[in-house]
Amino acid sequence: MRLPILLSLLATLCIGGNALAAEAMKAPSAAQAAQRQKMTDCNQQATTQSLKGDERKTFMSHCLKAEAKTSDKAMTPQQNKMKTCNADAAKKELKGDARKTFMSTCLKKAA
Repeated sequence: MRLPILLSLLATLCIGGNALAAEAMKAPSAAQAAQRQKMTDCNQQATTQSLKGDERKTFMSHCLKAEAKTSDKAMTPQQNKMKTCNADAAKKELKGDARKTFMSTCLKKAA
């Protein structure tokens, strides 16, 4: 007597689950599509140049960053401050907790 009820409930759950899974497979956003295209282009360039190992990693990093810089707007004031503080910490060769403390103080100064 309970078997037909359980079977109908199970069928309903399966149909509902398929609908949710189909909705999760949406098309990529414009930003995601652009990132994929950027990766594809840089990858093709690296392959054309026959780069392997560390050389390929370095090339891919520079390629992706170079394209990002040309498409991004100017850095925000917070990003500029972070860049400056990070450079200062590097000059002082700070590491670990000393670096964290310096960065925190540096970022709060002009905030």
